[in-house]
Amino acid sequence: MPTKEEVVQTLKNVVDPELGIDVVSLGMVKGVSVEGDAVEVTLELTTPACPFRAQLKEHVEKALKTLPGVSAVKVNVVARVMPSRVREKILPGVKNIIAIASGKGGVGKSTVTVNVGLALTELGASVGILDADIYGPTIPRILNVKVGLVGADDKIAPAISYNGVKVMSIGFLLQEDEPVIWRGPLVANAIKQFLTEVEWGELDYLIVDLPPGTGDASLTLAQSIPLTGVVIVSTPQDAALKIATKALNMFRKLNVDIIGIIENMSYFVCPNCGHVSEIFGRGGVKVACEKLGTRFLGEIPLSPDIRVNGELGKPVVIAAPESESAGAFRKVAYAIAGSVSVIAYKRGKNGRG
Repeated sequence: MPTKEEVVQTLKNVVDPELGIDVVSLGMVKGVSVEGDAVEVTLELTTPACPFRAQLKEHVEKALKTLPGVSAVKVNVVARVMPSRVREKILPGVKNIIAIASGKGGVGKSTVTVNVGLALTELGASVGILDADIYGPTIPRILNVKVGLVGADDKIAPAISYNGVKVMSIGFLLQEDEPVIWRGPLVANAIKQFLTEVEWGELDYLIVDLPPGTGDASLTLAQSIPLTGVVIVSTPQDAALKIATKALNMFRKLNVDIIGIIENMSYFVCPNCGHVSEIFGRGGVKVACEKLGTRFLGEIPLSPDIRVNGELGKPVVIAAPESESAGAFRKVAYAIAGSVSVIAYKRGKNGRG
């Protein structure tokens, strides 16, 4: 009969693909029991949206079955999101803050924000979405949600949307066709208020949908709170990529970690014949990521179901969960979660998390 020590020693051969470190050193092995020829292990992942969940479980099972005298193996998989931030006065209950940015408008950034957030909740993560696009707020329409302005202790209560996602937007404070005619300082103050005066509570991920470009909102966010990192959304065309690269370089100058780049509207699949059309020249973002030394987070199709469901106020991840579009958003969400875990681990190791 193997000992617990032998089990732990064997598990040192199982390496997390994202972090490149064995699961024992990462503290992921939370429980080991041995009864006769049966071994039971609890494996705690660094995010419920771990893209290698099944792979890690399989590798642990295979490793344990190599132990002499073991004929039965049970691996329980749980998850706890690793925080990338220290518990500061601003948003003390929020473990990770992810900014979603783009160089230009019209690339589907808000749609990506919503569907990625919802995909993260499917496996149990708690998520908030802050619509920081002051001049063009679209999150309330995509989620078909409204909010009252009275919370506890004079704070603003966020709206609660699908899967318990907490939402705040300047759009809640405006009439449908009312424009925001503000100078930069007012925009900056609004962002700060949404960060400090909203009851965000305990969140694994707060996802911030930024306005396009490199203006006041992006600068305020980067300088006001310690961001986990930023995700850039771009379409494949050279013109869009060049502007997206400017946004990426701005965040690098502000010492914000780059989580990666998403290629949106990557390809179109004809709903009648299944033919794939690369309308905007698929693959440009992946090539750009290699040159920029950042992670390619995946590609999202140009699909009518994404647009239609977004306009109906029911995002495709909720409205058509088995669709190709929903699957694409999930892959991107899991890639983001994996990169966030890497950032959190490195900061914790360096005493920053």
